[in-house]
Amino acid sequence: MVRLIPAPVHLLHDSLLVEGEASGDRLARACLDAGLPPLPAASDGDGTMAGAILAAHDKGPGGEELRLGFDALASHDITYVGIVQTARASGLDRFPLPYVLTNCHNSLCAVGGTINEDDHLFGLSAARRYGGIFVPPHLAVIHQYMRERHASCGAMILGSDSHTRYGALGTMGVGEGGPELVKQLLGKTWDLKRPSVVLVWLTGAPRPGVGPQDVALALIAATFKNGFVNNKVLEVSGPGVSSLSVDYRLGIDVMTTETTCLSSVWKTDAAVSGWLSMHGRPDAYRPLRPAPVARYDGAVVVDLSAVRPMIALPFHPSNACAIEEFNANAADMLRQVEKESEKAMEAPGVRMDLVSKLEDGKLRADQGVIAGCAGGTFENISIAARLIAGKSLGHGAFGLSVYPSSQPVLLELARNGEAAALMAAGAVLRSAFCGPCFGAGDVPAHQGLSLRHTTRNFPNREGSRPADGQAASVALMDARSIAATALNGGILTPATDMEWPEPASYSFDASPYDHRVYAGFGKPEPSYPLRFGPNIADWPPMAALTRNLVLEIVSAIRDAVTTTDELIPSGETSSYRSNPLRLAEFTLSRKDPGYVGRAKAVRAQEEARREKKPASMLGELSRATGLSLTGEDTGIGSAVFALRPGDGSAREQAASCQKVLGGWANVAVEYATKRYRSNLVNWGMLPFQCSAEDASRLAVGSRLVVPGIREAVERGRTEIEARLVAPDGKVSPMTLRLPLSGTERPIILAGSLINFYKG
Repeated sequence: MVRLIPAPVHLLHDSLLVEGEASGDRLARACLDAGLPPLPAASDGDGTMAGAILAAHDKGPGGEELRLGFDALASHDITYVGIVQTARASGLDRFPLPYVLTNCHNSLCAVGGTINEDDHLFGLSAARRYGGIFVPPHLAVIHQYMRERHASCGAMILGSDSHTRYGALGTMGVGEGGPELVKQLLGKTWDLKRPSVVLVWLTGAPRPGVGPQDVALALIAATFKNGFVNNKVLEVSGPGVSSLSVDYRLGIDVMTTETTCLSSVWKTDAAVSGWLSMHGRPDAYRPLRPAPVARYDGAVVVDLSAVRPMIALPFHPSNACAIEEFNANAADMLRQVEKESEKAMEAPGVRMDLVSKLEDGKLRADQGVIAGCAGGTFENISIAARLIAGKSLGHGAFGLSVYPSSQPVLLELARNGEAAALMAAGAVLRSAFCGPCFGAGDVPAHQGLSLRHTTRNFPNREGSRPADGQAASVALMDARSIAATALNGGILTPATDMEWPEPASYSFDASPYDHRVYAGFGKPEPSYPLRFGPNIADWPPMAALTRNLVLEIVSAIRDAVTTTDELIPSGETSSYRSNPLRLAEFTLSRKDPGYVGRAKAVRAQEEARREKKPASMLGELSRATGLSLTGEDTGIGSAVFALRPGDGSAREQAASCQKVLGGWANVAVEYATKRYRSNLVNWGMLPFQCSAEDASRLAVGSRLVVPGIREAVERGRTEIEARLVAPDGKVSPMTLRLPLSGTERPIILAGSLINFYKG
């Protein structure tokens, strides 16, 4: 089904794979033997589509250090207020490129009274003042709108959401934290080393009943845990591409985020041309395909015909297997999830009870949801509607909710009668909303199991609160199998057990956008007043990096991977995203409820130092280490240690909330994603790394004394000698790694991106 090739491969004429490093003579012979045209003379570049797109967007001098500018930006209503506020504080006067502000994350969440709609009105006023594009609530989820209105072949789009993926339309989408969008708004660049490119080679065609989520879960299961494509670009080609509709390709592509890849791009063809033309943008198409000779750093070969309906059990999309395999081993697999839940829930006495859901060996789920950028596309819903039409979903506990990804999709479902068919069968049809994906919609009952065609199933991401004794979970499946399960009263049923209809044909109508979206790019109104609600607050002052630094470890997490959801919970807490201090109260609240109190205690020491009052910690550590640590030259901050933090969401709040609580660093063996590490840097937090052996020595209450840290950053040193003071007072040396780029060092020295731009 999925085969990994962990060595270089060459793709010749987009049809022949040659594994391993190969000379020009060997490649030429391979072409001749396969009856392919002769290879052209050697040319510059690696021949990949990704390489060509990156080169076209590089504003630097070339080489391995890229300085990229994007064609458009996108944010939703958890992130855009902070981005605009940061950009304002840094000198913003207008949006220099199309910036789309969507409202799909907090449009149904009622927590906090008026604060969600206050933020929406702030977004509209910002679009008018600075010349942006504002998509009102319920019209579209962020990624569907960008697909329909802004993605184009060969373009690059930067979004403050991790699932910014438009590769199936030939656009390289990148999800990053808000400060990276701020840089683009201020005319700066997105900087990184040239990424590796991995070929995803598709063969065959999916069998009826196998959907895009099934293919995506198979890909994620094969690549996530081994880090095979971590921070690399996926380039999708192969004869299997032509067997997939564009909606199908989009459904696979958006899920590539869960492999932890950096971005993605697919070859384009007549199907993409037709899709863009139907959406009123024929000029957005151009053919993309690899050069006659393209070199990749590895490959993933996927036989689409071998993919079966899949299920990803809690608590990660990579925890996936074929439904038929699960059904044959259900009790054992569920017991394993229950065991993992004891650690994932991080609440004494709270664990999942899943084995009791087995009835005659078959799993009965409690809920089904088809939603968002992954599940809510037209074809997924149309096929589900055609299967369900004329039938009943029954009177039991299992219910089905369907969220079309945009108002144009819903409009077509209404016109062709499929919306009515879903409703008549007992499904609940809702507006475009991302809530089921991040815990702000359709929260299951205690001990409930929800089957969802959405993007993630991390612990508590469905909205339960373990601290209140609640436990619920999500398994990911394709819309087709969810519909089949719904017709079977919630008994887990693979879609291939039923006869499957083809989707209806789709006709895009832009009227909902034409009549409601504020399209102000290029038309700023500098005198238009920003509208502030009472919850919208400015960022607190942040200090520049001091000569020396003392860090107290206030949370130590030893899970294999720590998600951003665990660092700052998603769901209703995100309603406070425009008030940095208020949101910070939720930091690590599910993973480590004692973190906030410990961080505040350390922050009090730093506040005393800044007020030139005695900081008892400095005197104590001076005596223990023999170093001269004074309030004039030694900052005091907290730090979080985690083995591999940062998988998941691009939300900058995972870092900024630590910052406003006095955080000055993270210590990790490895960072799970570039975007989380970028968030740390942009908020002036040192992204230290240490060896696995040294990691075992770090505990809550440990203190790291880092003398000469400012000079070390100024000089670009990558190894920092520190002193570790254990909770029992024992002192020992410790080496920290700090690989910072030339553009990152000034931000760290200034104490944050805001300080850096203020000068």
